[in-house]
Amino acid sequence: MLDNTTKKNIDDCRDVLVGKVPDPKSQIEQITLAFIYKFMDDMDKEAVEKFKGKAKFFTGEYTKYGWRKLFDPSLSGQETLTLYSEALEKLNTNPNIPELFRNIFKNAYLPYRDPSMLKLFLKHINAFEYSHSEKLGDAFEYLLSVMGSQGDAGQFRTPRHIINFVTACANPQKNETVLDPAWVLPVSC
Repeated sequence: MLDNTTKKNIDDCRDVLVGKVPDPKSQIEQITLAFIYKFMDDMDKEAVEKFKGKAKFFTGEYTKYGWRKLFDPSLSGQETLTLYSEALEKLNTNPNIPELFRNIFKNAYLPYRDPSMLKLFLKHINAFEYSHSEKLGDAFEYLLSVMGSQGDAGQFRTPRHIINFVTACANPQKNETVLDPAWVLPVSC
């Protein structure tokens, strides 16, 4: 279940965008891009700090696009806007990012050019904290429910506790195939 602080951050992001990005679907797209962008940088940070490893996503020529670089106090508002806009447009070419994420960033762009608005938006996204991907999924579910499309389009993910329960019940063994009834198409008679 999504906590009230996260709901408020998401609502604040939408409030910031509403003046420049009036379409709710575009607002959700911008929030989603920013969440995934931050998520990748947070995973890099965790790999370096907790596991004494190396950054995976923002390396080489893509190091300059790391999420935390957007908050460099030496950057002007215009420089932050340029960096963020450029990152959105280039992340789909980063070979260190999984194909799923590259596809999400394909054709991504920043639809407005207001540096102060972007800084406020990034501040709200930056406040988003999660201990695991389940919370990120809850945030996306909330975004969909706010848009009103969740009822029309169905639930887009299965919560982790249900996945674990079904897996424990089915107890699949290596090299076995398991049918997921959610993916079976109805047959008309």
